[in-house]
Parts: sequence; structure tokens; C-alpha cells
Amino acid sequence: MPMLRHRFTSRNGGADHAITRHHPTAAFPFATGAAPPAVLRELARSTGVTFNGDAPWDIQVHDPQMYQRILARGSLGFGEAYVDGMWDAQRLDQLFHRLLRGNIDQIIRGMTRRRMLVEVLRHRLYNLQSSQRAFQVGEQHYDIGNDVFEAMLDSRMMYSCGYWQAAADLEQAQYNKLDLICRKLDLRKGERLLDIGCGWGGMARFAAQNYHVEVTGITVSREQLLLARQHCAGLPVTIELRDYRDVQGRYDKIVSIGMFEHVGPKNYAVYFDSINRLLEDQGLFLLHSIGVHRTLSYCDPWVDRHIFPNGHLPSARQVTDALEGRFLIEDWHNFGPDYDKTLMAWWEKFNAAWPRLKQRYDQRFYRMWKYYLLCCAGMFRAKQGQLWQLVLSKRQRAGVYRSVR
Repeated sequence: MPMLRHRFTSRNGGADHAITRHHPTAAFPFATGAAPPAVLRELARSTGVTFNGDAPWDIQVHDPQMYQRILARGSLGFGEAYVDGMWDAQRLDQLFHRLLRGNIDQIIRGMTRRRMLVEVLRHRLYNLQSSQRAFQVGEQHYDIGNDVFEAMLDSRMMYSCGYWQAAADLEQAQYNKLDLICRKLDLRKGERLLDIGCGWGGMARFAAQNYHVEVTGITVSREQLLLARQHCAGLPVTIELRDYRDVQGRYDKIVSIGMFEHVGPKNYAVYFDSINRLLEDQGLFLLHSIGVHRTLSYCDPWVDRHIFPNGHLPSARQVTDALEGRFLIEDWHNFGPDYDKTLMAWWEKFNAAWPRLKQRYDQRFYRMWKYYLLCCAGMFRAKQGQLWQLVLSKRQRAGVYRSVR
């Protein structure tokens, strides 16, 4: 099938991502027609979604070629068609809640077996999260521009799920999350804390200021490195550009918030062995990670290509298999619905800041970011996505650990 390559520019003059647009061919005679093919119409209807309907979650079709994209490329085609302006929905979060609650993604994968086989083989044959690839996600996602994240996130720039149990807004939810982590780790004055995937330094700064510990943070993003060092200036905090496999030393406590999603199943053993090597025998490790309800051998193709390259969301089985013989699970806390609220808060802040951000970013970036945030909100609302905090220890650790909430 002949293809044209359209370049998506994330910021004027900056790095770009490829979006592929297909020409209609005789293989898809419905591509130029206005009505959706019966298979898509019935699949959508089974979840309460209608093409060109009146509900806020209904799909409004601007270009019927989107049908071809969906059937030829699955979720990748669906997302790219949205960024290209071929369809809209008033409430994308509600749309994805309905589609994913009905497991339409699994059905579409079955309809695009050849393309999904390529994705499965890619993940099985290659170590997409090797040390040589570790910095790609930093370059392609976290380095797009600190201004986007400053506008979207809370004041500490926590790019992970907040804890909303006693929070009325994003700021409080992220504060509560950080304090919850520190209490779960039983941080004590003077201890050494390693923050793997430290982002813009929010956790490191919070722990140093409020729990009086010495923190080493590592990141694979140069933009995060620079801003994290500014945020933590004057505190006993060291921020380094480093892959987790290259960290040396020993630490009383270790935390990893929203980084495990970039490790990949081929590296889980190396990851937990690295933690084991770095953690004191009496220490604790807290893992904060997105999880999924079933084991998958690949990442969503649209997210993989346009948002988080080489990412992989773990299942509970994959985590426990990797932990066996390495760590004890002291506590496993799931508050996945809180990620729905976090993502919706991020979207509201991003959308409100768009009049300022559009001076540097184009409309395609806006549509891509909107799609990313709201489809993820729908995933957590449908409970395909979970948010886990695990507290782990070595067998050598003395005493009893009591769960904290």
C-alpha cells in the first residue's frame, strides 16, 4: 500500500514524530463512503457508542478514511486519525471508558493480527529497554519542553498518580502521595534515599525538606536533570543523569515512582537484582507503578510510537514472577481509580494553559496530548489500568512491617 509520510512537530523547530497517512485502495471500498462498515458500527454499538450520534462520547466523523485506518492499523490508526483531525468526540475520556470497558481493543487487535504479530515479535525478539535504549524515552518524551509539564502538573511537578483519598485538588493529592510514600518507607532523619526515575526532583526535594534525609536521584532526561537540580538547590540532594543499571553505593531506602513502566519484562530480573545490590539489608524499597489487568506481550502501538517509546505496562503475574526469590512483598496497595482523577486534572490544566503554550506548539501537538491524557483516563476508569504501590524488603530485614495508608 503506498504511503505518504507526514511529520508531526512537537514544538516549532523541535524534534518530531512520524504520523503515517494511507491512501484509500480497492482493498477498502468503503474508505470513501460516509457510512461506517458494519463490523465497526456493530462493535461501537455494543459499547453504547455511535458514529455521528448525539451523545458526548459518540464519534463524529470528519473524514470516512478513518474507517480504513482502524481496520488496517487498529489502535495506531485510530489515534493517528484523531491527531490528523479525521474524527472528534466531545468527551474522549467517556468514549474510551466505554470502548475499553467493552474490551474493544482486544477485538480490534484480533482483526489486525498481522500488524499485532509484528508488534509481538518486536517485543519478544528485541530488548527494547536495554541500556543502549534507556535514554530514548527521555529524549522523545520528557525532553519535549519543561513548559508543557510545568503548565500541566502540580507545583512539585509530579508526573505520576496522586493520592486522592483526602484531597480536593491535584496539589493536595500529590502532596498526600509523597507523604504516604515517605511514611510507607519509614524514612528516618539522616538516612540515605535513592530515587530511581526522579523526574523534576519533586520526591527528592519533599523527602529532604520534610524527612531530613540525604537523597540521590537519577533520571534519563537532560531537561529533567537541569530543572531537578534547580528545584533541589541548597538541599542534601544529588541529581544524576544515569541508568539504574549503572548506580553504585548502598542506600537505606529506595523509591521508584512511575519509572518501572520503562523497564520492560526482559529486564525485570536485572532491575530487581540492581535494587537488591543497592539496598541495605534492613532497608525498604517502594515501587510505584502502573499495572494492567492481564499479561500482554506488547504495548499499545499508538502510545509506543507517539508517547512512550519502548514502554511496557506490567501485570501482577510478571511482577511477582520477577520478585520471587529476590524480595518479600510487605504491602501491595492498589488505588488505580485515582489515576483517572489525576489525568483529568492534568488535562484541565493543560487545556487552560493552551493559549500560552500554542505560541510554541502546534495544533497537532494539542490533539495528540489531548488524546493521550483522555484515553489514559478512560483506561483507568474502565479498570484495565491499575496503580500499584509495593513495599518490598529482603528476608534479612528484622522486625514486622505494618501497612500504612
